[in-house]
Amino acid sequence: MHSKDNLPLGKPTEYISTYMPSLLCGISRNEGRALLGISTDDMPFKGMDLWNAYELSWLEPSGKPVVAIAEIEVPASSPVMVESKSLKLYLNSFCHTPFKSRHEVGSTIEMDLSVLVQSSVMVRIITPDESLHTFARAKAPGLCIDREEIETDIYELDATLLQLEVVSGHVTEVLHSHLLRSNCPVTGQPDWATLVVEYTGSKINHQSLLKYIISYRNHDGFHEQCVEQIFMDIKQCCRPQSLSVFARYTRRGGIDINPYRSDSQVLAANFSTFRQ
Repeated sequence: MHSKDNLPLGKPTEYISTYMPSLLCGISRNEGRALLGISTDDMPFKGMDLWNAYELSWLEPSGKPVVAIAEIEVPASSPVMVESKSLKLYLNSFCHTPFKSRHEVGSTIEMDLSVLVQSSVMVRIITPDESLHTFARAKAPGLCIDREEIETDIYELDATLLQLEVVSGHVTEVLHSHLLRSNCPVTGQPDWATLVVEYTGSKINHQSLLKYIISYRNHDGFHEQCVEQIFMDIKQCCRPQSLSVFARYTRRGGIDINPYRSDSQVLAANFSTFRQ
């Protein structure tokens, strides 16, 4: 594990093109979760960090290059998360390294990442032809709340914006917004995402949810931490019976990160939004 000061993010780096697993860096989840009151012994959610790495290439034994996409599932229960730039540097080190098959490539990545995050990681290597089906553009599920007419000037995270509708009974809704923006806590660079919220419970006021999402605009946080913050805020302020939160972030450095947290469902479907 590495501290924020020792990460390759925001620093000049040398690109190594022969296999080097030591390039990988991990970040402990404990610090961010402690601020949210999340105990690792009693996690309020399940889920995964779903990574898509589009710049993967290696050599066949003949020396001919192969290109593919790596779909990586890191369990939310892992004590360590992957630092994104280190993954890019690590995958680049496959560039001039011969492998017998894509199965060997996938098994190597699985092994190295599982050691790093201290949990079992799943990796699928996807060929260009296969990607036409796996990564077809798809509309985010549910109702888009970006059409709500609102006025706001709150761009610092504020969970008190979340409000319930004054109606009786429970509803089940799937809502999404393309207006989630936060900042990398190391480089300060903006991160953009489509957020999907699925819940059953008292009806959440759509305008209040949209204002809350917009309040992340100047917030510093890693992708995974932002999704967990959103999950915990909705859970504590709106008390839904069940809740799932899924963010599809735009790619950076050839990689997109899509954290999914849920207290009811276990799996999230992989798809591409219009910005991915």
